[in-house]
Amino acid sequence: MRFIDIWRFLLAASDYRRAPRLFSGRSKLDVVFISNVRDEKERALFFSPGASRMAIGMGPRVHINGVAGQLCGFNFTAEEMYSREGRKQAKLAFVEAVKWAQQQGAKVVLLAASTKRLFGHEGTELKKMFPDMLFTIGDNGTAHLLCSDVDRGLNNTSFTNQSPRILVIGAYGILGSAVCRHLHKQQHDFIGFGANPVWLEKFAKETNYPTVNDLSEVGEVDMVVACTHGAESRLTVNTIEQLRRRNRKLLVVDVAEPANLERNVYAQCSDRVIRQDAGNAYSQDLHYVLGALSYKSLMLSRGTIFGCFAEAMALYHAIYQNNNAELRNRDWFDVSASNQAVIAEAFRSLHMGLPTPHCFGREVLDFDLDCSHPSSVLEPSVSSEAGGC
Repeated sequence: MRFIDIWRFLLAASDYRRAPRLFSGRSKLDVVFISNVRDEKERALFFSPGASRMAIGMGPRVHINGVAGQLCGFNFTAEEMYSREGRKQAKLAFVEAVKWAQQQGAKVVLLAASTKRLFGHEGTELKKMFPDMLFTIGDNGTAHLLCSDVDRGLNNTSFTNQSPRILVIGAYGILGSAVCRHLHKQQHDFIGFGANPVWLEKFAKETNYPTVNDLSEVGEVDMVVACTHGAESRLTVNTIEQLRRRNRKLLVVDVAEPANLERNVYAQCSDRVIRQDAGNAYSQDLHYVLGALSYKSLMLSRGTIFGCFAEAMALYHAIYQNNNAELRNRDWFDVSASNQAVIAEAFRSLHMGLPTPHCFGREVLDFDLDCSHPSSVLEPSVSSEAGGC
């Protein structure tokens, strides 16, 4: 029997919360997270060999306070969506996934991973096709959690200088620009970096924030907030040496997926870096069907979910369980301070907050930047919140 067949059987057999929903007249699902596959390895897990481009892959199911969500994969990688023809086919596949979500009774759909701008910056075409469905890209939730992660990192860390200097990688992106606005509002000393000189220049002119398009010109910093994993923006052993202060570790808050500071690079310089994952939400009320088998497949720990997934579930809870119809009319493709504030309140209503700081699934035990002190992380444990990935 193939893995995908075993997976589907186990999901169906283990989701004991579904039967009471159906008996009470509720839908199978409230929220669906639609995502492309990350790579060929992930494709092989959830699709049969030679599967149609229109095929739908069933990912983990998650429940929180009566809200039921599921990840739905469609058979494209990010690279396959770059070409004009690939994008055209991917849009058709995404529409098929939305139709499946409708059949399950879902009312909220997340455009996850590389699908966020598949239908443009406002998603107008998609919204017209499915007027009764609420669509979100989830970046207000991720941005809110990321800025909270940055604040916590600054508060947890002892800096030798009065005002820590911060580098934001991917400053002109959705998350990078949100972090820059947050740091500017709090009057922190920061500089933005981006590998695309045209976009970076446009960003600098519009915001008047300090920027640089060459990491070798940044100088010493205390913290890096990594918001992209683009090849020209990735941290290396050499750039870490250039960026960190003498005899001090560099604090890296990494929200990129895949990680900006890759595992193999981190392994080479873990004595000079304190790294933490960012942009995720945690709740003790969050439960995955199949438990660790599910959350580890997403490289998350127990009770933890991606910030964009959390936003979609919080929106359903606020609109359809708490009867806040006004949120139905907001544009959730727009990432703004006001939308982030609304999502922050929706998170509080669901008792969602930050997970304890983790680095590749291991809990970060201290934020001491003194190089004479070894980095300390807790080994993954199935029995603890730091379940590991």
